[in-house]
Amino acid sequence: MAPLQVYYSGLLFTPQSSLIRGGYLKDIPWVTMKPKVADAWSSLIQTLEGHTGSVESAVFSPDGKLVASASRDNTVRLWDASTGKQCGVLEGHTEGVNSAVFSPDGKLVASASDDSTVRLWDTLTGKQCAVLEGHTWNVNSAMFSPDGKLVASASYDETVILWDTSTGKQYGVLDGHTSDVNSAVFSPDGKLVASASRDKTVRLWDTLTGKQCAVLQGHASWVNSAVFSPDGKLVASASRDNTVRLWNTSTGNQCGVLEGHTCDVRSAVFSPDGKLVASASDDNTARLWDTSTGKQCGVWKGHTSDVKSAVFSPNGKLVATASTDKMVRLWDTSEKQCGILGADIGFVNSVVFSPDGALVASASNDQTVRLWDTSTGKQCGVLEGHTWRVKSAVFSPDGKLVASASYDKTVRLWDTSTGKQCGVLEGHTSIVNSAVFSPDGTLVASASYDKTVRLWDTSTGKQCRVLKGHTWDVNSAVFSRTGKFVASASRDNTVRLWDASTGKQCGVLEGHTSYVNSAVFSPDGKLVASASDDKTVRLWDTAKKTTIEIIETHGRINIMKFSNDGAHLHTSRGILQLRSPLCTDGNRELAHTFTHSLYVTDQWITCNMKKLLWLPVDYRPSRSAVNDTTNLLAFAIPSGRVIFISIDFTALPAAYSQPSVNVAVTTGRDFPWAC
Repeated sequence: MAPLQVYYSGLLFTPQSSLIRGGYLKDIPWVTMKPKVADAWSSLIQTLEGHTGSVESAVFSPDGKLVASASRDNTVRLWDASTGKQCGVLEGHTEGVNSAVFSPDGKLVASASDDSTVRLWDTLTGKQCAVLEGHTWNVNSAMFSPDGKLVASASYDETVILWDTSTGKQYGVLDGHTSDVNSAVFSPDGKLVASASRDKTVRLWDTLTGKQCAVLQGHASWVNSAVFSPDGKLVASASRDNTVRLWNTSTGNQCGVLEGHTCDVRSAVFSPDGKLVASASDDNTARLWDTSTGKQCGVWKGHTSDVKSAVFSPNGKLVATASTDKMVRLWDTSEKQCGILGADIGFVNSVVFSPDGALVASASNDQTVRLWDTSTGKQCGVLEGHTWRVKSAVFSPDGKLVASASYDKTVRLWDTSTGKQCGVLEGHTSIVNSAVFSPDGTLVASASYDKTVRLWDTSTGKQCRVLKGHTWDVNSAVFSRTGKFVASASRDNTVRLWDASTGKQCGVLEGHTSYVNSAVFSPDGKLVASASDDKTVRLWDTAKKTTIEIIETHGRINIMKFSNDGAHLHTSRGILQLRSPLCTDGNRELAHTFTHSLYVTDQWITCNMKKLLWLPVDYRPSRSAVNDTTNLLAFAIPSGRVIFISIDFTALPAAYSQPSVNVAVTTGRDFPWAC
């Protein structure tokens, strides 16, 4: 990452109240519409990126200088807590790693894995020192005793095994749970072990004898984790019943229920002084609780997926959270609330511009479609009525209607001027993935998991035809520009062509080796382009039903449209220039180039496929759309809001004026433009 790119991104995404933003934002004159950002800094301090799979747990070293994270990518990674830099990768497990923990002196790390082993690692060198074998199924957690002489491991084999760290041999087996054991932890004095299980109980064991001394019952579902308070007087248990419960270790009685999470609670942990509990949940949040009152005193939002664990730093000033979004985040405990940009709305599944570019519609998991004014960036309407997640939304050709497709098996029509629902299209028997208007706006075609495409009359809301033939979910459907034909893309690896007036199938385009995500007609209707999870775009002759070109895209493309002259294909990765002969020494390849325009790829906004602006974690979009006429980029950020950035191409540095990425293409024998 170039220093200038860091500077630009720093200015654009710094909070509104930042003096630096106010004083130097003028240094980016080519960004003509600036993104709306948070008013002030949040409690988020660091985001640790590097894992390629879900992060299951994170923990601080005893001195607070390191963080160890365990991931489904089969590794444990060590991070510098002050800089966020990765300083080690512990490799050796053959399956996902569920937890990692430091020894009390910080010299060792113990990791628990689905490969049925616990492994010990030297923190300084990163070398594996021991493999503890004995469990017969996945090991969910490992924990050192306070003196570092023992490790307790919890497994799906319904047991907890105690290990001697000096020899690697078994010290004892704690047997009594009637289902998977999710976690085990020592009491502060090392005399007890608490284990949490899918049998809905927490059990306390005598470390020396291995005998069960108490069963803590009260949860209504699996118990995911249990932990002792620093003084050993309490146990906090986290459960699939959405609660954390506090227990008195001397009596076994429940003494508190912490309620507020809206989904499974994966873990709970006490602060070093025992006054707070931090909990991590599948509702994408971590929460803070006052142990004396049981009241919630903070919510941290920012992860875009399940939060698997939360842990305090030794001084209690930080909390590290690990998530299935592949990230570890560090939070300042003095700032107990965190919002990225306003209240969370929900994950956004699609973003689309109106035909005149004045509005953007976003379809969200919160069961709504939201309308945004592109001139101000403000939300100007909420379309409510769906009873489940909304998969996609699209404007009618005249911009007066929006059609939304939902998990609730319906398509709904909305008046964009009033926001009122003006039709419910019912008939599908499963999730509706997408909806699209015909060019004249009189029909809507909807694609569904029920393996069908259905055509609907927009004036009456009645179903006109059912297009049957696909053998698996249909991802999308599109009309030809004349409205006479429909092309549908499916998870059965095919594109099918249909006569819109009769509903009859008139062609099957076969060749893709994985799901087909989208298909689109060329302006003259003679070609269809299809994009697939096999990382190719194929061009098809609609008359012959044959492949005439295969373009290796080296990445997933899920949105496409032809330019008006048919010479370019606008995709979610960039604009693809078509039909550019490159014929040397009988070579029958075509040179294809992603050219001109704005796109979001990975962590970047790109121009001509060159990195222009780096996107901080909380501004990386779930979905995006580009208005090529105004060079306006709209994208939905993790909070569910849509933000806008507009670029003046004429003011850009010269380095961004030329395209830079070529894409390999394989052609057939009968191409009219091949030598």
